[in-house]
Amino acid sequence: MLRLLVALILMVKEGGAAASSEICKVAECKRHGPPVRFPFWLQHRQSNHCGYPDSSFQLSCSENKQTLLHLPRSVKMVVQSIDYQKQEIRLSHPDTCHYIQLLSLNLSASPFQFLDSRDMENLILFNCSSVRDDTCPDKALPSDYKYNVDLINCSKWVDLPGVPYALTILDSFNLRWSKPMCIECEAQRGSCRLKNNGSTPSQTECYDIPKPKRSTQAAAGLSTKLKLIIAGVIVASFFLVLIVIGLYYVYHHEKRKKENQGKIEKFLEDYRSLKPSRYSFADIKRITYDFKDKLGQGGYGTVFKGRLSNDVSVAVKILNVFKGNGEEFVNEVGSMSRIHHVNVARLVGFCADGYNRALVYEYLPNESLEKFIFAANGTHVLGWDKLQEIALGIAKGIEYLHQGCEQRILHFDIKPHNILLDQNFNPKISDFGLAKLCSKEQSAVSMTAARGTMGYIAPEVLSRNFGNVSYKSDVYSFGMLLLEMVGGRKNIDVTVENMSQVYFPEWAYNHLDNGEEIGLRIENESHSEMARKLTIVGLWCIQWYPVDRPSMKVVIQMLEGEADSLTKPPNPFASADHMKMSASNYKKPIDIELAVIAE
Repeated sequence: MLRLLVALILMVKEGGAAASSEICKVAECKRHGPPVRFPFWLQHRQSNHCGYPDSSFQLSCSENKQTLLHLPRSVKMVVQSIDYQKQEIRLSHPDTCHYIQLLSLNLSASPFQFLDSRDMENLILFNCSSVRDDTCPDKALPSDYKYNVDLINCSKWVDLPGVPYALTILDSFNLRWSKPMCIECEAQRGSCRLKNNGSTPSQTECYDIPKPKRSTQAAAGLSTKLKLIIAGVIVASFFLVLIVIGLYYVYHHEKRKKENQGKIEKFLEDYRSLKPSRYSFADIKRITYDFKDKLGQGGYGTVFKGRLSNDVSVAVKILNVFKGNGEEFVNEVGSMSRIHHVNVARLVGFCADGYNRALVYEYLPNESLEKFIFAANGTHVLGWDKLQEIALGIAKGIEYLHQGCEQRILHFDIKPHNILLDQNFNPKISDFGLAKLCSKEQSAVSMTAARGTMGYIAPEVLSRNFGNVSYKSDVYSFGMLLLEMVGGRKNIDVTVENMSQVYFPEWAYNHLDNGEEIGLRIENESHSEMARKLTIVGLWCIQWYPVDRPSMKVVIQMLEGEADSLTKPPNPFASADHMKMSASNYKKPIDIELAVIAE
C-alpha cells in the first residue's frame, strides 16, 4: 500500500515537472519569504529573462537570507512583501543605520515611486560620536521636532531637506511601480510575461498558468476504491501524527516539570546545613489560616500574613507555579539562607511540596518604604532624622551583600517597594528573586537579559556601551532610591505643575549647582543639611558610567560624614557645550533608557 502511494506521488511530480519547465518558477530567498516572479527576478536563483528588462527589478539574497531591492546609488532595502495585484512592494530599512542612505536615495529615474510624495520632511543629522556603536554613527530628527531626547556630545552634521515622511518615521514603507502594467492580468488570475515574438522587448502579455498534467498511465490504473484507500491512509496518518505530537508534548511537559522539581530538591539537599525550616503545603495552609489575610501581590506570587505555633507572625509568599522554572525560588532561598544581617529580611523557612512552593519571612508590620515616601499628602511621616537612619541602614545592608558574605550577592532590584520596615522603622532589604551570586574577585557579571525595574536599572544592565555589569549596578539603584526619599515622590512625575521638576534628579542637581535650597519640606537648618547630603550622595551613585560611582563602603562613609565635607558630583545630565537644551527637556534619561532597550 505504501509503495503504491509513493509511486502515485512520484508520477504526479513528474507530470508537474514537465509543465513547470516551460515557465519561470517562483523563487524565494528563504522559506515563507516574499515570492519572486515577473516583473522581478532573483539573482543566482532565476535567469534575467524571467523578469522585466530593467535592472531596477533585480532582487538579491543577503547573507542572512533577506530579500534585498537595489535602489539607485547603491541603496539597499529589505523586501517585506510584494503585492502583484496592486503593483506595490513593501520595504524596510536594513540593519545598518538607514539615515546615512537617505543622503544618496533618489527615485526620480527609477520605476519605483512613493505612494504619496506630497508629505515631505526636513531632517537634521547629528553626529553622536561618544555614545554610538560601530553600526550606527548618526542620529536624525526632523528639523521642526521638539527635542525630547538627550543628544549628549552630539554635533550637527548635515541638513537633509525634502525627505519623504515614510522614511523619517516608519519602520517600513511602500513603493509602487508603474510599468510594466500587469494589474488587469493579475486581477484575472493570470500571469504576466514578456512577449517572445520579435516585438518591442519590453512588451508583455497575459497567459494562463498551466495546471500540472497527470500521467495518463497512472490515471488509467487508479480506481475509485484505490483513491478512497489512499485518502484513508493519508487521513489516518495525519491523525496519527497529531496523536504522536500530543503525546510528545505531554511527555516533554511532564519531564520538564520533573526536571525542575529535581533541581529544586537537589538544591534544597545541598543547603540543608543552612537550617532554614522546611514546611509542607498543609503547614502553609495552617500557618496562613487557609490564606485568609492577603498582604499584597507581585509578579511572581501572592503574600499572606500567617502565624507560627509559637505565635510569631510571618509573611508567607506563595510562588506562582506557572511563572518561570523555579529560578526565583532557588535565588531567594540560596541568597537569603546565607544572610544574617540586621538590615536584610530574614528567611524563616520554605515549602517545596510537589509543585507547591512558598517562602516564609519574618513579618514586618510597617510594610514597605514606598508607603511612606510616596504618601498622598506629600509630607514625610518619618521625618528627616529617621530618613537619614533608613538610608544608612539600607546602605549597610547592600554593603553586607557585596562584601560581608562568603560570595558576593548582587540584588538587581533595589527600590522602595523592596525595602521593608520593622516596628521601629528599621529598614530591611527583601525580595531576592532576581539576585545573582558571584565571587568577590569577579569584576564583571555575565547576563543574558536585563533584570530589574525601569527607573532603577543601571545603564550598563541595558547596554554594555556604558560598561560591564557589576556590584556598581546596585549602587545606581540605591542612588535613585535615595533621591526619591529626598523628593518624597517618584523621580519621574509628569503630574507636577512645574515642568522643570518632572525629572527630580536633574532638578535637584541644578539647584545644588546654583547653591540653592532643595526646598522640599525643610523646617530648619539641620534638615536642610540632611537633604543636601542625601542629594549629593544620590547624585554620586547615579553617574552613568560604573567607574564613576563610589562603592557602598564609600557611600556609608559619605552618609556618616557632614555635608560640607562632600565633594560636589559631576553633572550626570551634562550635554555638549554647543547643545543648549530647552528648560522642558527633563525626561531625557527615560528616553535614553528606552532607546537603549530598543537597541
